[in-house]
Amino acid sequence: MLTRKFLCLALPALALVACTSSGHDPRSATSESPQLGKRVSEADLKAWDLSVHPDGTNLPPGGGTPAQGAKIYAEKCAACHGPSGKGGPNAPLVGGPPLTNGINTPKTIANFWPYSTTIFDFTRRAMPWAQPRTLTDDEVYALTAYLLALNKLIGENDVMNAETLPKVKMPNRDGFITKFPALMP
Repeated sequence: MLTRKFLCLALPALALVACTSSGHDPRSATSESPQLGKRVSEADLKAWDLSVHPDGTNLPPGGGTPAQGAKIYAEKCAACHGPSGKGGPNAPLVGGPPLTNGINTPKTIANFWPYSTTIFDFTRRAMPWAQPRTLTDDEVYALTAYLLALNKLIGENDVMNAETLPKVKMPNRDGFITKFPALMP
């Protein structure tokens, strides 16, 4: 057992010593790379930097209302989540009993999701399922507004945008233990 632990620790160290003593620096792999692809530019990276934080950091400009979102939902979401968001072939988004009913309780926006900005973030990244990242920011705001209104978390005439969305207090906000408390509103 001791020999096995020793080998697990010693072999990587020996490989590093062998590489550096032979003049090869393992951190300079680009000089010996097969020259496949190209270096990623800052602009390319920025296009994929979609993370929206719970406090609204990185929310884009734009906005939408529940009425606008209802039209988009009927066209792009209802086939999977049902006409009223209460479930279809895929998960329900509306309603749901409290999570105190056990682990098998369906997790919905109203009973599970801790931050309204997470709805925006997830929808923008992953929906519609067959065509992720095809919605405009205004469409995502409108869908988020519609889903929040269906769950009776905002009013039917409320506008969701970078200023208003982070202010929506979700019922399960305190149901999570965060790994990074400094990032939470």
